[in-house]
Parts: sequence; C-alpha cells; structure tokens
Amino acid sequence: MEYKDYYKTLGVSKNATQDEIKKAYRKLAIKYHPDKTKGDKKSEERFKEIGEAYEVLKDPEKRKKYDQLGANWKQYENAGYGGGGFNSSQFGGGPAGGRNYHFEGDLGDIFGEAGGGFSDFFNAFFGGGGSSRSGFAGRQRPRRGQDLQAEMEISLYEAYHGTSRILNVDGKKLRVNIKSGSYNGLELRIKGKGAPGSGGGPSGDIYIKIRVRPDNQYKIDGNNLILKTDVDLYTAVLGGKKEIQTFAGKLNVPIPKGSQSGSKLRLKGKGMPVYNQPGSYGDLYVQLNIVIPKNLSREEEKLFRKLQELRNNHVFSHN
Repeated sequence: MEYKDYYKTLGVSKNATQDEIKKAYRKLAIKYHPDKTKGDKKSEERFKEIGEAYEVLKDPEKRKKYDQLGANWKQYENAGYGGGGFNSSQFGGGPAGGRNYHFEGDLGDIFGEAGGGFSDFFNAFFGGGGSSRSGFAGRQRPRRGQDLQAEMEISLYEAYHGTSRILNVDGKKLRVNIKSGSYNGLELRIKGKGAPGSGGGPSGDIYIKIRVRPDNQYKIDGNNLILKTDVDLYTAVLGGKKEIQTFAGKLNVPIPKGSQSGSKLRLKGKGMPVYNQPGSYGDLYVQLNIVIPKNLSREEEKLFRKLQELRNNHVFSHN
C-alpha cells in the first residue's frame, strides 16, 4: 500500500492554515475538474487525489491523526488493519470515533465528484477498509453525469428569424428552439439532458454549438449584413432606385447620382437581430456593383462617343 503525502498533493506546507489548505484545494479542484478536462484520465485521477487530500486535511481531527501517523504508517500496515479504521490510540492519540465525513457545503456542491473512489491508504486509516458500516467508504457519493456535446447547422435565414429543430443526441430526441439573432459559434445549454448521474447524482447537460451556413448573397459582419447588388450604368450616373430582397421583405434603395462601383450605402437597423435583445438590429450595407452595358447598337455607340466628347470638352474648358 502506497503512503499518501496529502500536503504534497495540495502543494502546501505541514504548517499550512486551514484557510491556506482550503484555497489550495479550491484552485486545484477548479483546474482539474472533469467539466474542464473532458475525459482526460490522468486529470480525473489527479482530481480524486486532490479530493482525498482535502477530505483529510480540512478536518482538524483527521489531520491530527494523519500527522500522528507520520513515518509510523508502515508499522501500522504490518500490524494489519481489519476494517476498523485508524485507531490513533496506538500512536498516542484518542479513539478514532464513528463519525461519517462529508465535504463542506460551499465546496462540496461545486466539486462533489472529488470524493469518489478513495485510495487503499485512506480506507485503511480513515474509512474502515471499505466496510459498509464506515458510512463514508461504504457509500457511493452522488456523482454528476457527463455533459454531452453536439453541433447544429442552420441557414442565415433561420438565424435571422429563429427556428426549431429536433436533435438526436446520444439516442435522445430533443426539440431545440433557436432564437432570432443566433450567430456562428453560439453555444446553447440544455440543462439536465446529458448523461445520467450515479449514486443519486444529477444528470449532466447538453451543449449545442450553432454553425451558421454561409449565404450566397449576404455576408455577416457582427450584427451587420453586407449585400452586393448590381446597378446599371444609367441609374448609377443619373440616380434612381434599386429594389432589393431582404430577410424582412423588399426594399427600394435610393441610388445617389454619380454612384461609384464598390461604394456602400448604409441602411440603419436593417441588419441582423441582436441576440437576446428584442427590437435591436444591426445595419445593412448595400455594396454597389456598376454593370457596364454590352453589345451596344451603333446608335448607342454614337451617343456614348458624343457624351465622351462633351465630357472631354467640359474638362478641357475648365483647365
């Protein structure tokens, strides 16, 4: 049986205060918690070791017995431990007593899984060697179920208006409601629908990552939308209106005289809905692409040459 240096496990000195032990445990438990390490076996073992060390050192009575044990632990092991737990009277201490030990409320609620699966060393000296009468070692601690991960792809139209899908996760069919304004990378949490817990522990959660499929017409820039639209040469030169189709319906966009290809017109509040902020929208930017006419007739060419001549004379006269 391997001796457990609980002070070393928590990274504290033998003279550490209870507050220092508590802080060290909290820091390590957060770092190695299964929700963060996602199935890494070494981290899970480290998490259990941290919980076991804290279970001993946080309790003044247990800590005293552990300190008294010291280098004599091998002597006690050779003498045999018959399931009665560590009797400190053999080394100058008082009786072990029949207490059941639990994590304290503020940490146990957060890191409850840390108490499961204690070592032979712990069970021999503190837990009654696995006896069901020991209370602590013989009873399985509640353990929260594992969280599950899933992805869902939606169109930009669905992201704008919101949608509902039936999702199959680990054999469970769930209806998932997606709000308007959902964005690429958004993570939705469905509480209590993950893997079942053990020992009476709660089920885990399901986390669904949203993927917004690229759109053929629109580009997304945060909450703003960018739409590239063709405008004929005459409307660009003379001004006019251009009808465009948006997710909210059709719009007639005013095109200023002399508009240049690549220029953008801003339509305030016509972009994407802002997620979880009803009534808030980004902007829509209409990017103009001036289309040059092809296959001109002779008459059209004459008119364009005339316009070119007029333009050149106008420029020349101003120089």
